[in-house]
Amino acid sequence: MALLEIDNLVKNFGGLTATDNVNLDIEEGERVSIIGPNGAGKSTLVNLITRLLEPSSGDIRFRGESILDKDPHEVVQMGVSKSFQTASIFPELTVRENAEIAALSTERGSFSVDFLRHRESLNQVHHLAEETLASVGILDQADVPAEDLPYGDKRRLELGLALAGEPDLLLMDEPTAGMSPEETERTVDLIKEVKEELNLTFVLIEHDMEIIFDISDRIVVLSQGEVIAKGTPDEVSGDPVVQEAYLGGVEL
Repeated sequence: MALLEIDNLVKNFGGLTATDNVNLDIEEGERVSIIGPNGAGKSTLVNLITRLLEPSSGDIRFRGESILDKDPHEVVQMGVSKSFQTASIFPELTVRENAEIAALSTERGSFSVDFLRHRESLNQVHHLAEETLASVGILDQADVPAEDLPYGDKRRLELGLALAGEPDLLLMDEPTAGMSPEETERTVDLIKEVKEELNLTFVLIEHDMEIIFDISDRIVVLSQGEVIAKGTPDEVSGDPVVQEAYLGGVEL
């Protein structure tokens, strides 16, 4: 049984079909990238998986259980976390406070009064927050207001917040968007470290093909809402259908 199973998933926006009978299985420990031209349905697919959007038809199962009756926070509790395309942090709080909120909010899905009464539990939250900040390389800025971080470090914090819940599946929507080449390189190195140290299953949406081919076990290609190819980086890069759909016939 795959960790994530997507069956005949359709999402219509009026007369526009954003995802068209998408079928996709992701195995535990697999690193999958989703590519395709602008408007191919990539972000829509991720938002369907995280329950931010309601599918028109089809099913999504996580560890064999359909999630279509789940709210977004319930999907997080099941072990699915998303790093957003734009930074989603609390700008006026410190970096440490952001991490502590992320760690705290993963505990049974809510801020529990009983949970808050236990000092040991709070100590665990503080410890997890520090571990999270260390893992993304910004522990030295723990007491800095999040709004004062450089853009690249804001994105690293946002990735750290997604990791704080210790997810089984991490969805990353363009984690290097807007970064300088140096910030991009640091972030890619971070993703590689997460990949090796945590053995984390992740789905990555990214426009930078060099990054895609560098860190992916498998690539899924969307075009006009449909899956037109799946395979290893070598298989996808040599597929003439992919070359035509993605770059007008130019080899990847």
